[in-house]
Amino acid sequence: MAEAPSEPIPFPFPDPPSVCELPPELAEVRDGESVVEVKFPDGITGWMVTKHADVRKVLLDPRFSSRVIATAAAAMSETETGKLMNESLVGMDPPEHTRLRKLVSKAFTARRVEQLRPRIVELVVELLDELQTLPRPVDLVKNFAVPLPVRVVCELLGVPAGDQDTFHAWSNALLGDWHQVAEKEAATVALVNYFGDLIAVKRQKPADDMISELIAVSEEEDSTLTEREIITLSIGILSAGHETTANLISMFLLTLLHHPEEFDKLRANPEALPKAIDELLRFVPLTATGGITPRLTTAEVELSNGKVLPAGVVVLPAVATANRDPDVFEDGDRLDLAREQNPHLAFSTGIHYCLGAQLARIELQEAFRAIMERMPEVRLAVPESELRLKPASILRGLESLPITW
Repeated sequence: MAEAPSEPIPFPFPDPPSVCELPPELAEVRDGESVVEVKFPDGITGWMVTKHADVRKVLLDPRFSSRVIATAAAAMSETETGKLMNESLVGMDPPEHTRLRKLVSKAFTARRVEQLRPRIVELVVELLDELQTLPRPVDLVKNFAVPLPVRVVCELLGVPAGDQDTFHAWSNALLGDWHQVAEKEAATVALVNYFGDLIAVKRQKPADDMISELIAVSEEEDSTLTEREIITLSIGILSAGHETTANLISMFLLTLLHHPEEFDKLRANPEALPKAIDELLRFVPLTATGGITPRLTTAEVELSNGKVLPAGVVVLPAVATANRDPDVFEDGDRLDLAREQNPHLAFSTGIHYCLGAQLARIELQEAFRAIMERMPEVRLAVPESELRLKPASILRGLESLPITW
């Protein structure tokens, strides 16, 4: 008698006991079947892949389309949120993706991003100066982790400083839980209108910023770049450029405090920061699975365990478990800030490799360089058990991180 097919596993998995831990179910899948069918809260089913080789294949193989976002957004395709999802870089395949990414990638060359380091250092100093005047304990999330990347990305885009707090609120809503439909729609409409007005201003008074550069490109005789595309690109850069880094700053510090021996080694050798930041990127996932964007198969694909996925199914690459795969990372569940071989997938890979990866690395490096120099005795001001992840958010980030020093 044939074995009855197993039921899809409900996803997301329950929260682990500690904010520093991953759901144990992820490792169980990776070290067991490695590819399992899951059922999302809206009833849609898909396949979660967990091994490094398979996750990398999902991210690189063109048979895994990013247009799944457009498919998922079909029910709300007439809303501004649905339109934005369908038009975003993360939801595009070539050739549309290739054309737009080429235009915006000029602003993220390694040389240009490195030129931002002195300004990032200035912003870090300004924020820590302000933070150190506050009564202790101080919330690192509110007073440092959020405002640093907000200021960096707004200066990069050309957003006035006075609008930055409002921007964070809109972006936070945009990356909220999918069930918060009204909040996401209101934030999207506000952002689209804001950038439309800002573009009009910069057409008259261009400046040394990314939006002015994109406007100049759109006004070239043979340009295909539209104003709507400038708006969509700007919103994508705003959201991806600060929400992720803001969460990583607080989660990285918590992780270091959770591993005091590793933190002590880093304090003793701050020149090892670049390598340490990459190890933290590997070890600390950005979401419950470490990946944000699911894919859609456009053809039949065979994975490493022999599992064949048919065309037309949703696939969720679990970067978090891929980044701890024992086949690739020796003792992968251990934080090792001196790790030499580190082919992590925290920034994805292939055509959707994070445009702002080097910018995020610089922000994280300078943030922790300054924290270690100025607050060598930094520590939690509350028991770790009292810390909470932000509710109703796609990204894993702390509501607050009370510290003292």
